[in-house]
Formats: sequence, C-alpha cells, structure tokens
Amino acid sequence: MPSTPNTSTLVKNMERHGFSVRPDVLEKFEVYEELLLKWQKAINLVGPSTLDDVGSRHFFDSAQMFRYIPDIDVKLVDLGSGAGFPGLVLSLLGVRETHLVESDVRKATFLREVVRQTGAAVTVHDKRVEDCTIENIDVITARALAPLRDLLGYMYKLATPGHAIYGVFAKGLTYHDEVEKAQKQWDFDLEVFPSETDIAGKILRITNLKQK
Repeated sequence: MPSTPNTSTLVKNMERHGFSVRPDVLEKFEVYEELLLKWQKAINLVGPSTLDDVGSRHFFDSAQMFRYIPDIDVKLVDLGSGAGFPGLVLSLLGVRETHLVESDVRKATFLREVVRQTGAAVTVHDKRVEDCTIENIDVITARALAPLRDLLGYMYKLATPGHAIYGVFAKGLTYHDEVEKAQKQWDFDLEVFPSETDIAGKILRITNLKQK
C-alpha cells in the first residue's frame, strides 16, 4: 500500500484529457486521497488493488463524468457514493450543490470528514436511496451501484414533476443487456459515450425518462 498520495498521476490524466485543475483544487484532492488511504486501513472504501493508482482508477474515472452534466450550476445527487465516487470528485471540480447518498454509516462518516477538510459544497445522507427525498434534482449519478433498470427507478422516484433531470451512469461491458432490460419498463432518450479509463466501459446519459 502506498504511504503518500500519487497526485501527479491525477494531474497528468486531467491535463491529457483536457481538464485544467487549479492548484487550490489539487490541494483538496491531495487531502481527499490522504484521508482515503488512512481510512482504508479500517474501512474497505475501494478495492485494494486500486490503491497504487487512486488518481486514475478513481479520481479521473469519476472526473470524466463531469463532461456529461449539463452545467456546473446544478443540484447533483450521487447514489451509493461509497468513497465519494463520482459525486465528491464532481463537487471538487465545481458542481454547485452535491448530495451524496450512502447507507453505510462508516462510509458516510468518512465522506463527512473529507467534506469538512476540503470545504466541498456537499451534503451527506446516510440513508437508503429509497428513503431519500431531495427536491428539484438536476442530475443523478452512480458508479457501480445497480443495474440500469433499478437506477432508472431511483431516478424516476427522486425526480420532481415538471423538472428536467439527467441521469449520468458509469457502466461496463454488459451495458447493452442492461439497456435492453431497462427498455422493457422505461421509455428514455439514451446517449452512450466511451469511458476514457476502461476500454470496455461506457458513460450513459439518460433524459426524458417515462414509465411505460
């Protein structure tokens, strides 16, 4: 396990893919990574095999989703945030208001500590998605949480009637199957973008969600 953060990997990945990270934002990512490595010793926040390259495997993998939200002046809700990916990363990159939903109390405590030390504009909800009520959400994100069909169910439940909402979800090799299953229950517009960190991965952007 590395003893110090490898933030240079984060900077190189960000710059290579067109992200300009201000020095003050980079400092916040350094704090975030230091806390993650510290808390990982007691809580399984991320896969142990990814600890040598947190910058690429988690920070940039989350940051790439920033491209697919409509604007930074949005209310974003991240479902099943775990260690804060992607929601906390998107907040540090400039999203106006972010809500992290994480039912594991220990992980939620970790998230609150990162928020406290970085000053991120984030509210942490230590409850199940089914128990959340957050009004006027603009964007919902998720990474490795549930099948698309279930994510759309959460998106539909959390949406405020008459208020447009985007779903931005990271998916893997089987995304085609997930889309087909979701289409049996839901009508929606779908855009598919290639992941910049996983050759088999995709970023799905969902709009105009309606129940069949």
